[in-house]
Amino acid sequence: MDFSSKLLENAVYEMSQLPGIGKRTALRLVLHLLKQPGEQTERLSKALEALRGQVKFCSNCHNISDIELCEICSNPKRDKSLVCVVEDIRDVMAIENTGQFRGLYHVLGGKISPMEGVGPQDLKISSLINKAKQEKIKELIFALSSTMEGDTTNFYIYKQIEGLDIRTSTIARGIAVGDELEYADEVTLGRSILNRIPFEGSLKANSRQ
Repeated sequence: MDFSSKLLENAVYEMSQLPGIGKRTALRLVLHLLKQPGEQTERLSKALEALRGQVKFCSNCHNISDIELCEICSNPKRDKSLVCVVEDIRDVMAIENTGQFRGLYHVLGGKISPMEGVGPQDLKISSLINKAKQEKIKELIFALSSTMEGDTTNFYIYKQIEGLDIRTSTIARGIAVGDELEYADEVTLGRSILNRIPFEGSLKANSRQ
């Protein structure tokens, strides 16, 4: 792709580094920005700078937040004895949009994946285990995607808290195997949360397959 301007080329290159954005799409976005009033581009630039420099991660659940403790964790109406374990913040958003869950979350930041070099030490698993041992948690809901990596992560956490007086459950398989939570429709995801099943039961089901 030939560019008449080095500035344009640099902007397109940086835009194309975003996930799902190829060079042609990046060029279209950059040219669109050039056509907009300077104030709009400046607002976008300031928003991105503020996002990168000021955003925090909740000290309790690791969700993105503007303050030390996110609004979900600090809400006295949420059930602190019920914790939903998710891969990333997009899953929190997806579940919150269902309006069916009133507990708290724990964002792992990924899934165990030996093929990609991601082990338990690379995720927020140790803080979850400490939370399970120290706080009055009655149930952990595993809401990771139903992939091999998701199931491996679920099982690892399950073994780490084995022996504690904590129920473990997993979302019902209304979510197709291999699907990511963020792409599930709200009705299906909401029902999967409400109709969750004991995690031990899912282990037996998988062993028969």
